[in-house]
Amino acid sequence: MYVVSVSIVVKPEFLPQFIEATLDNARNTRKEPGNLRFDVVQGDEDPTRFQLYEVYHTREDFAAHQQTPHYFRWRDAVPEWMAQPRQATKLRPIFYGDMEV
Repeated sequence: MYVVSVSIVVKPEFLPQFIEATLDNARNTRKEPGNLRFDVVQGDEDPTRFQLYEVYHTREDFAAHQQTPHYFRWRDAVPEWMAQPRQATKLRPIFYGDMEV
């Protein structure tokens, strides 16, 4: 299993556009055979902060995701809406769902 956690801060005036583009990417990513989950969460106290939590079967599945039309749409649309560059962290699960890995 391969996990990617992405921290994003969005300029307030671009929140609706960012959410729309991100949901398009998330919904389509969930249809990929290599994707196990794609969660989008927004800051409770700071609504400009987002976290994307992505889980793939393998690192190669994540790489395949980065070659999809929906990822390209998202990648090309969002940079100008961000208050700072996004920060991605690659992770290995130790305890995922109902199982220890």
